[in-house]
Amino acid sequence: MIPLYAFFGIFGILIIFLKYTFWRNKYSKLMPGEKPWFFNIFGDLIEIWTAKSVPLGIMELLRKRAEIFQNDKIFCIWAAYIPFVFFVRADVVKELLKNSKLNDKSWVYEWIQPLMGEGHITSSFEKSKPRRKALVPCFHSDILRSFVPVFSNEAQKLVNYLQKEAKNDFTDIVEPVSLCAVDITCETLFGVTINALENEDLKSPESFSRASKIYMSKIISPWHWIEMIFRNTDAGKEFHYHCDELQKLTRKMVEEKKKRYLRGEKETQVRKCKALMELLLDGKELSEEEIEEEVNTFALAGHINTTATVRWALYLIGLYPDVQAKVHEEIDYVFGKDLQRPISDEDLSQLQYLDCVLKESSRLYPSVSLFARQVNEDTKINGYTIPKGASCVVYTYYLHRDPEIYPDPERFDPDRFSRENRIPEYAFVPFSVGPRNCIGFKYAEIESKIIVAQILRNFTVSSLDERDQIKLMLTPTLNPHIPVRIRIRSRLDRSY
Repeated sequence: MIPLYAFFGIFGILIIFLKYTFWRNKYSKLMPGEKPWFFNIFGDLIEIWTAKSVPLGIMELLRKRAEIFQNDKIFCIWAAYIPFVFFVRADVVKELLKNSKLNDKSWVYEWIQPLMGEGHITSSFEKSKPRRKALVPCFHSDILRSFVPVFSNEAQKLVNYLQKEAKNDFTDIVEPVSLCAVDITCETLFGVTINALENEDLKSPESFSRASKIYMSKIISPWHWIEMIFRNTDAGKEFHYHCDELQKLTRKMVEEKKKRYLRGEKETQVRKCKALMELLLDGKELSEEEIEEEVNTFALAGHINTTATVRWALYLIGLYPDVQAKVHEEIDYVFGKDLQRPISDEDLSQLQYLDCVLKESSRLYPSVSLFARQVNEDTKINGYTIPKGASCVVYTYYLHRDPEIYPDPERFDPDRFSRENRIPEYAFVPFSVGPRNCIGFKYAEIESKIIVAQILRNFTVSSLDERDQIKLMLTPTLNPHIPVRIRIRSRLDRSY
């Protein structure tokens, strides 16, 4: 005979199962998407689990569903009983991002807080507003112009580092570019020099890569959604180890800045980095803890975004010799034969075709291929009812492939972004739009442009893998399933 407590336990589980199953069935009929069968407690997660790897499985599932439901403009994927609603057309993305009730980030951002802290990217809208107000002045156009010499100097160090790579058959460009971006981030935003390109022990890029992959696995593993359980698994222990490694770097920057401040040293190179750190030291606008969280955010988001942007841009330029020839022609016109002259703000304004190349690269391979908002009450968008608790996800990878806006969308065509062509609003959103957009997007654009320009002043690049050979993985940034092989050759040395 079944004990009474066991009977009530089973009965309670059955009631909960029926409650959530009927709730899911109700809302799945109100949104485009596959309808999970009644006893499928895992929803669409099963299709991801059967893939060779989680990041590849997520990307493949989203690709298939986006193609099936492209005319509906949105589609829903069920992670067990939790809906994720993906937006793939500009008009519905506009409706989502202009809705003032949908400014909170999705609940899944909470899981990345051990990695980035509770900064303006991962926190609630109400919490992020005063932080954005304090931080936006640090990215004023005058301040960005003052950063250009630092960008140029660090990019030249990268070129010097890459000179020895010109003798190799191919190079995985990610690590040196990532280390260069770390150097730039530390120098410009925090006034600290760490010489990451010369520091073989620096673990920042590797730690972020591993933590990102574990984070994506956690999203599709319901048994890891309870932090107490996740933290005691092998994956959870590795995740928090890498988070700690990354935070060591930012703590080092903060401590170094404190020492310099207490010694009374003045800023000599970047005026505004002092103002950012004064928020930490004086505690007038943000607390010390808040500033440290923002340091984490800028240090990680900044160099990771730049690394992805530069990698994909060089990869595509290396695949299309005609595009590379036009970039070289423009660069040679601006700089002449002087390879040593630092890049200036005036030079950047003349590199208009390179601008188009970088935008087209970000269209095809956006570094952040999705971002999400939380639904706090039942909401109608495009005639569909999205339930409270859902996450609305802007799927930029597919949004940027709308054939009505980008004819032959898989073709790499920088002229799409020429001055004669106007891209409709909300059809190109690599940094999001509105009150939760990326604060430092102009910083990232200038940094990426200078790095690519400096590399192409000195080298030609050839990509050894065709696009159909590269499978894409969805981690927080868009990554290839194998290292992208790029052959680098000096433009001055014709012996290769």
